Amino acid sequence: MGKRDDKTGRYTGKYPREAFLETIQASDQMLGTGEIADAVGCAHDTAYKRLQELEEEGLLESQKVGNTLLWVLTE
Repeated sequence: MGKRDDKTGRYTGKYPREAFLETIQASDQMLGTGEIADAVGCAHDTAYKRLQELEEEGLLESQKVGNTLLWVLTE
């Protein structure tokens, strides 16, 4: 596990939030959790948890299409 963030108390982990945000920003379309996990190089569950945190912070929005959650940066 990574270090704890002094402000939030959450573990920063091996996969920085910037990696997720940059992956989504580099795409010209919404990306699924699995696509983002593959691009960042982490497990699906790890990506899902981090993406949920970013959505709670207002940085991302998700949309469910079938069995897939698609992610996009907020405007």
